[in-house]
Amino acid sequence: MNMKWLAVGLICLTAGAVALTPQLQRPAQVVDPVQLPAQQAEIEVVFVLDTTGSMGGLIAAAKEKIWSIASTMASAEPAPRIRMGLVAYRDRGDDYVTRLTPLSSDIDQMYVTLMDLQAHGGGDTPESVAAGLSRAVHDAGWSQRDGVYRVVFLVGDAPPQHYQDETSYEAVVRAAAARGIVVNAIRCGGSAETERVWRQIAGLAQGEFFSVGQAGDAIAIATPFDAKMAALSAKLDATRLSYGDRNVHEAAAAKAAATDKLNDAGSTTALARRAAFNASSAGRANAFGDHDLLSALEAGKVRLEDIAPEALPEPLRSLEPPARQDFVERQQEERRQITGELAELAEQRDAYLAEQAGALEDKEESLDYKLGATIMRQAKEKGMTYEAQAAPKL
Repeated sequence: MNMKWLAVGLICLTAGAVALTPQLQRPAQVVDPVQLPAQQAEIEVVFVLDTTGSMGGLIAAAKEKIWSIASTMASAEPAPRIRMGLVAYRDRGDDYVTRLTPLSSDIDQMYVTLMDLQAHGGGDTPESVAAGLSRAVHDAGWSQRDGVYRVVFLVGDAPPQHYQDETSYEAVVRAAAARGIVVNAIRCGGSAETERVWRQIAGLAQGEFFSVGQAGDAIAIATPFDAKMAALSAKLDATRLSYGDRNVHEAAAAKAAATDKLNDAGSTTALARRAAFNASSAGRANAFGDHDLLSALEAGKVRLEDIAPEALPEPLRSLEPPARQDFVERQQEERRQITGELAELAEQRDAYLAEQAGALEDKEESLDYKLGATIMRQAKEKGMTYEAQAAPKL
């Protein structure tokens, strides 16, 4: 009897093995790597800017050209996620030593802060360089992700003040290097002592040193497309519809206030540069924010009927569902038309600027050109590429 059951068991085991053989021989399922979401390229940049009395011309240039610099970043492939921050510094005894605008993809907020900056103070020559760098390195809110191009641009015309009760600029810059933050140093004017220290700072954090004129020598070329782009940009701002909790709506109100201010007070050329940036893939985060309803609906992240009325943007809350859907569709169509027109105008503007700049012999000595060229070189080390022969945006 025992032998009979043993034989039956062996037969069952053999049958099971035969049945499983196709499964064992079947190759393991391979996930097509193309289907895996690629990590978005990222750029985080903080400008550390001397705002004492001698820096008035440079600050004015920065107000005009910050959007050109952002557009240079945005022209990389793949299109990067861009976060920008700002540290304004002076010296002890002035009305402030440092003022920090943390890193954010909402560049409008940083730009409004920049618009309000005025050159003042700085009675003696040295300034609180170490304090400005320290705020940038330790307090700006850098991400912890791998593969991010993190960079500081120190911009000033005076060497550091030395205080015994603060960390030295050398220690701060070494800390930046340890965290993977590149520090570039831009000397304005002709101070030999500033050049000596700026070169040292750049060398300590894998950065570059370069020098510009006291006022930055920025390239100022108006184009026939600027006024129309500025007007379209304001219309594009009006399509922004944020959804979410009370914090989201408060942030949206602050964003709207900043947008209104820059549209009212910004120069036409600066607004055209902002428009070109916002029309790019990388500029969408600044244009519409992280809680934009139209973007979320387009991406299939949410359905309009699933959003609680109190989470909806104000214009939609009192509408019936069919009217809400109609409103959204009209906003989406208007946004598509504006974005498409801005993209075409931005191309025409770039071509016009390239032609005009071609006749300028000293364009490569300007602040905006040198900043853009430095970003393009350094971003390549993080996997971002630019078209062959591409020049910084102007």
